[in-house]
Amino acid sequence: MTETPDQPDATHNGAGDAARTRREFNKLQKRLRRLVGNAIIDYDMIREGDKVMVCLSGGKDSYTMLEILRNLQRNAPVDFSLVAVNLDQKQPGFPEHVLPEYLDGIGVDYHILERDTYSVVKEKTPEGKSTCALCSRLRRGSLYGYAEEIGATKIALGHHREDILETLFLNMFFGGSLKSMPPKLLSDDGKNMVIRPLAYCREADIAEFSRRMEFPIIPCNLCGSQPNLQRQVVKEMLADWEASHPGRLESMFKAVTNVAPSQLADRELFDFAGLEEKQARMQAARIDFTEL
Repeated sequence: MTETPDQPDATHNGAGDAARTRREFNKLQKRLRRLVGNAIIDYDMIREGDKVMVCLSGGKDSYTMLEILRNLQRNAPVDFSLVAVNLDQKQPGFPEHVLPEYLDGIGVDYHILERDTYSVVKEKTPEGKSTCALCSRLRRGSLYGYAEEIGATKIALGHHREDILETLFLNMFFGGSLKSMPPKLLSDDGKNMVIRPLAYCREADIAEFSRRMEFPIIPCNLCGSQPNLQRQVVKEMLADWEASHPGRLESMFKAVTNVAPSQLADRELFDFAGLEEKQARMQAARIDFTEL
């Protein structure tokens, strides 16, 4: 009689797959927590007693930022509070119930700020032009003003590593300037301090974390459907570079944090006109060993 070969234990395999999935998720979460923690420390983003206003758009980045900050808050060496703020821009079809239900469910203090910036953007933006610049300006003004109203000492935005690099290239290609999004920024009027806790985080990690957490994502119908956005073109360029040369984005981001002003050409940033005087001082201080 021929013996039947052993069949794989489906239950055992299923348990193994589940355990592996949990391990992978734990590694991902720890990596994000470590990178956010490092950014907070490196740029002194959060101090004792800070009230951090977490700007929650309903996208993967802001959901992830809120979740990681909540995790870090439990074991942080300083005491700080979090308040989530969503700007309801009155876009047609915006699901107003989603964020309140989510935030009530996790027990986070929050405010919904209602401002009809959608109508302003649609009225002021010529047909076929990008709405992003005006929309961003109006959104930023509304959030900055509201932060003052609620006594927030820091405004947390969900920009990640790729956002910072995309902005760098957008400014170079289309603005003629070498600048990007700093991890920590004082507003022009000196009233608001903006922080970007996800500055060190890869977008791919954030997307995977968001997928596994099953956040209730709300798409941006105002700008997401616009064709030929310059940012989208740059995003694709960077993605192609990373695919062809893995590690290139990491190297480029390191360059953003490792600037050598004397090796560029900004006369306001470096005193090129004073180099002769510097040379004379160095020559005068040099010991001439031939006379010894």
